[in-house]
Amino acid sequence: MDDAEIGQDYTDAVLPESRWDKRSFVRCDFTEADLRGLVTHGCTFDECDFTRADLGESQHASTAFRSCVFDRTVLTDIVWTGCSLLGSSFVNCRMRTIKPRDTDFTLVSLGGADLRRCELSGLRFREANLVDAVLTGAQLRDSDLRGARLLGADLAGTDLRGTKLDADGLVQATLTGARVDLDTAIAFAAANGLIIS
Repeated sequence: MDDAEIGQDYTDAVLPESRWDKRSFVRCDFTEADLRGLVTHGCTFDECDFTRADLGESQHASTAFRSCVFDRTVLTDIVWTGCSLLGSSFVNCRMRTIKPRDTDFTLVSLGGADLRRCELSGLRFREANLVDAVLTGAQLRDSDLRGARLLGADLAGTDLRGTKLDADGLVQATLTGARVDLDTAIAFAAANGLIIS
């Protein structure tokens, strides 16, 4: 990988349809940058700020966004494939058309995020902040939510078959109409004080 760009200022940069391969960015500022249609492969972004940036229709493969800030960032139709978003935070972003595949959301802050009907199957949300997130009708099949904070999260009508959930999550989240497997049903009953005999 090339030498990292450290602390570079990309504020208001106009770089639509750019293609970045194996580039590294550390504490760079992409505030209000036009990155629509950006394509990255094997890049790393550490502690970068994407506040009000436009990443719509961008595609990212094997790229890491670690401890980055996405505040009012345009993320419509963004594709993450084999990416890591470890420790990043998302605030007031429109995310209902995101397309993550084999992507790691460990320790990500998605408090209050609107993820209705999103395809999130097979993803890792370990220790993620999903407080008050709206996930109604989402596909979370075979995802890992162990340690995730789910207080006030709405998972009504969500497909949770094969999903790994802690007892706290089974008590704190709204699960009305969620589809679960037998193991999760038993865990839900136990977490809510039911006695199975």
